[in-house]
Amino acid sequence: MGPAFYRRNDVNELARLLLGRFLFTSMDHLLTGGMITESEAYKGMQDRASHAYSGRRTERTRIMFEQGGIAYVYLCYGIHSLFNIVTNEEGVPDAILIRGIRITHGTKAIGSRLNRKMPLNGMVSGPGLVSRALGITTGLTGLPLVKKSESDSIWLEDRGVVVPEDQVSRTPRIGVNYAGEDALLPYRYVWIPEK
Repeated sequence: MGPAFYRRNDVNELARLLLGRFLFTSMDHLLTGGMITESEAYKGMQDRASHAYSGRRTERTRIMFEQGGIAYVYLCYGIHSLFNIVTNEEGVPDAILIRGIRITHGTKAIGSRLNRKMPLNGMVSGPGLVSRALGITTGLTGLPLVKKSESDSIWLEDRGVVVPEDQVSRTPRIGVNYAGEDALLPYRYVWIPEK
């Protein structure tokens, strides 16, 4: 998954394509990761649910206007780190929030971070929990998501998982009621893989 993968101009297509891809972190010599099972698309300037709606540029959102393929992590309610992937070309502030993963690597470390035993199916649902499970913080904002060296902290991989279209649910996003009519857009993608 090179840089071109993230620079597609259809954020919804990319949010769907991310299902079945793998998100990894490597921190303090601990590899943790899992397969993406839930994502939400945010269509930049015309999407009232987007941080960059109507071209809004702040210290926090300026990263969304960079070229696709980098991390955008922000604090929600001052507590939860939420991991997003900046997409599209420079100047088009599209992004995808990762809401769910199935853990495949580092179960023990993730259990410790979450202060609980992992569920039998390995599913972690909710963007705050995903970030906590993988040790993702705002300090990773701006990092490229293409693995280039063993010292990389965060990256995505394509491991050849095929996600059948008829197993993907498309629904409105969660927690964006402030966005008016845009809260009803079917920009959330969910796949519950079999074992």
